[in-house]
Amino acid sequence: MQDCIFCKIARKEIPAQIIFEDEQILAFRDIDPKAPQHILLIPKEHIATINDLVTEQSHLVGRMTLTAAQLAKQLGFANQGYRLVMNCNEHGGQTVFHIHLHLLAGRHLLWPPG
Repeated sequence: MQDCIFCKIARKEIPAQIIFEDEQILAFRDIDPKAPQHILLIPKEHIATINDLVTEQSHLVGRMTLTAAQLAKQLGFANQGYRLVMNCNEHGGQTVFHIHLHLLAGRHLLWPPG
């Protein structure tokens, strides 16, 4: 997807504070953080919403989740706790239509989130 901001970040056309990258996943700091630690994990393959995910791509969500857990350990907040969030479509709070996993930590996170 040529106009997708996350695809542009994955292609290094837009700068980002990248903290992890492999052949399938990219993790970078959110430019509008909602917690002291706010990292976005994306698949490099463009998938607009969770509704668009097909069986052959489902491993990407697991890989994003495992990577988030590894980052939480590496960055030192795994034991204190963190939140993982994926939003889907407008009413679910999705604003960038490329699936992404929010990793939030560094403060007490309330429930329900709002």
